[in-house]
Amino acid sequence: MSVALYLSHPEVRIDPAVPVPRWGLSAAGRARVEAIRDRAWLRDVERIVSSDEDKAQETARLIGDAIGVAVEVGRDMGENDRSATGFLPPDEFEATADAFFATPDVSVRGWETARDAQTRIVAAIRETLAGQEVRPTLFVGHGGVGTLLACAVRGAPIDRAHDQGRVAGANPRGGNVHGFASDMRDALFGWRPMEEL
Repeated sequence: MSVALYLSHPEVRIDPAVPVPRWGLSAAGRARVEAIRDRAWLRDVERIVSSDEDKAQETARLIGDAIGVAVEVGRDMGENDRSATGFLPPDEFEATADAFFATPDVSVRGWETARDAQTRIVAAIRETLAGQEVRPTLFVGHGGVGTLLACAVRGAPIDRAHDQGRVAGANPRGGNVHGFASDMRDALFGWRPMEEL
């Protein structure tokens, strides 16, 4: 058994005219990733698996290039499907995200349910880790499904209290990491800023 890490992408360039999965990192987000590429916690990473969103792949490639690890694009690792609404202004998005976590078995405004998103991300991570030799793996993706994954590993109910924006000490703008055992039976630590790991 080894360590698995889940990193949420940091700040993005918000563009209402571009589909959300195609947003890239903002200058601030990119600078944050570039600033941590020589950190000790990344030296042991032997495998990097990213969701297919541009912002996640950009984050993963910046790290992979720095530590000499090729980036794989994982299946079914994307953020919760919210294409039914597309871009929402910040206040409206936050209210909808609150409802998404509060009613995990209900589709809020046509979004994928939290339960379905959790089932999908857990299966994707489990499938990625199954059968591989023991080696530290870094997953890079979206904070929402990262939170759903963390809840599942802990055996905790789906609740936005576990979201990176609500956890004391975590950066509400993303760029946080949580760790778990590769057999997915134990949470090693909760959301922490990537700069402080």
